[in-house]
Amino acid sequence: MIQAIVFLPLLGAILAGIIAVIGARERCPSGDTVEHHDDAHGDAHAFHAQDDHGAGDHGADDHAHDDHHVSEPAAWASRPAELITTGLLFVCAALSWFTLVDVGFLHHDARIQLFPWIFSGDLQVSWALRVDTLTAVMLVVVNTVSSLVHLYSIGYMDEDPYRPRFFGYLSLFTFAMLMLVTADNLVQMFFGWEGVGLASYLLIGFWYQKPSANAAAIKAFIVNRVGDFGFALGIFAVFALIGSTDFETIFSGAPGLVGKTIDFFGWQVDALTLACLLLFMGAMGKSAQFLLHTWLPDAMEGPTPVSALIHAATMVTAGVFMVARLSPLFELAPTAQAFVMFIGATTAFFAATIGLVQNDIKRIVAYSTCSQLGYMFVAMGAGAYSVGMFHLFTHAFFKALLFLGSGSVIYAMHHEQDIRNMGGLWRKIPYTFAVMCIGTLALTGFPMFAGYFSKDAIIESAYASHNPFAAYAYILTVAAAGLTSFYSWRLIFKTFFGEPHDREHYEAAHESPLWMLVPIGVLAAGSIFSGFPFREIFVGHGVEDFFRESVKMNPHILEDMEQMPAWLGPLPTLMMVVGFLIAYLFYIRRPYLPVELAEQQPLLYNFLLNKWYFDELYDLIFVRPAKWIGYTLWRKGDGWLIDGFGPDGVSARVLDITRNVVKIQTGYLYHYAFAMLIGAAGLITWFMFGLGAQ
Repeated sequence: MIQAIVFLPLLGAILAGIIAVIGARERCPSGDTVEHHDDAHGDAHAFHAQDDHGAGDHGADDHAHDDHHVSEPAAWASRPAELITTGLLFVCAALSWFTLVDVGFLHHDARIQLFPWIFSGDLQVSWALRVDTLTAVMLVVVNTVSSLVHLYSIGYMDEDPYRPRFFGYLSLFTFAMLMLVTADNLVQMFFGWEGVGLASYLLIGFWYQKPSANAAAIKAFIVNRVGDFGFALGIFAVFALIGSTDFETIFSGAPGLVGKTIDFFGWQVDALTLACLLLFMGAMGKSAQFLLHTWLPDAMEGPTPVSALIHAATMVTAGVFMVARLSPLFELAPTAQAFVMFIGATTAFFAATIGLVQNDIKRIVAYSTCSQLGYMFVAMGAGAYSVGMFHLFTHAFFKALLFLGSGSVIYAMHHEQDIRNMGGLWRKIPYTFAVMCIGTLALTGFPMFAGYFSKDAIIESAYASHNPFAAYAYILTVAAAGLTSFYSWRLIFKTFFGEPHDREHYEAAHESPLWMLVPIGVLAAGSIFSGFPFREIFVGHGVEDFFRESVKMNPHILEDMEQMPAWLGPLPTLMMVVGFLIAYLFYIRRPYLPVELAEQQPLLYNFLLNKWYFDELYDLIFVRPAKWIGYTLWRKGDGWLIDGFGPDGVSARVLDITRNVVKIQTGYLYHYAFAMLIGAAGLITWFMFGLGAQ
């Protein structure tokens, strides 16, 4: 059953790829994959290129006016690719829930050996599938959300001519994430880790004719390479210390490393702390934590279903899962745990402040993801790994709902994304409005909704932990709860209430097709029921029996959480209410107040609007110097020095010599006669003086 769960998405990706290739060849039987499209087809491309960019997007115009594109698949190719990949994912989702029951409650853990992989000296790596409770939870999250995203995409991408390729990429993304969560060693995990990076690059840049999509895909890829470099160094460090990358060997050998040091560029540093910090650097990149977060908002250039998959179930959850999987290491490295909590709390607050003033509906939800991932890492830093996984579990449902609900709004508004151009949409799309409200209630932590149980538990774990940054994390997560409520309800009020700002699109707005409405309805149910029914096994007395050896918890954290002062318990809920009331005042009762506040505080407003100027700062520190170094090495090093004195220089001298020699060949008979006369005179002179010398 486990093999089916893991490899069925790969089968779907392969079949979709084959269908896409066959369809393209059938459309262009000569084998020439480039063809000229008429204006009508270009207009269709422009329509789809604008998926998430609204009116006036120059990338869409570039797409529309590019007359040379890769050949479209034949019309018949799209539906089989959609149905095959979606059907296989639903099978995987059903099997994943059975696996959760079998492993989590019936305790049927498994380790399935597939085949030997790498055998080189001391490095012995086999390909095996590790299935414990932690894996089972991730299987449910990944396959459930991915199957619903596949179903939603059938409606959302209904007019895109490249649907077989799109569905192939979606299934490939899912397979890579499944390889990551079922990994039995660090090398196998790194394979899945890089696989989700590749798939994200392909999906973010799916509309590769658009320069903005290409730039976003490259940015995501490069920023993640920074984190992945640290992750790779962490794997090397663990192998150097223990001599294995197998999880069981690592976990059994980790206690013996306590107190040991390792030479790091001449410094003697704690071995476990260094290894954990390097591994967490990979998590910072994949999960878009503070300093390595800049790729995540730009990832909105991809189609909306891609955003939902990245933010809810696959790529960004990889870092959280990795820290939970390696909890036996982090529990022995308290300094690394402190750093994890510091970064998580900083990210939770930092991303929430940026979300306050964003106007793109998807970017608001994207910064919400960034902030919620920070909450998860706070729990990891507190040693409450099951609590962090609980929020990952609930977050997957309401974040996928918010993204796909935003996609339904964008679809209704003819691909308009700016919430300032919306308003009054609850009358036109009441179903989408209802599910978006459910997602918002879950995100903000309204009582009895999913986020209320998981997010509040994280805040309690921050307070109860003995981490050096416990107070810092508690204050920032409570503050972020209020900010989250404000920007979430701001999105709802500006999108669905007030007067319409774009009358033409408003009048034409209508509900999305059933392909899109059914998945968001299921996710709305998950946003309600993924909380309370699962609370006991994630944060209650059933944690030890449910998770067993799959995570190594701080032994006292759950008990300490119960000892928290009663008056502090309702504080996150109070902050949620305050955020809601301020948003209601600003955007319903007195909508002129936000404008006045922005005019009174232009520095603060622009600071938040420009995302704390991190992009500009990185451009100044890294991008421009890198470009200057590259340009200099190209023009001076390669062009002037190597080429100038190497191939180009030698060829230039040869040409100079031949140009001068060729002048001797004039074609005049008397020139040749004169040359012969001079030659004869030279020979006679040589013989005369040569013989005379003898």
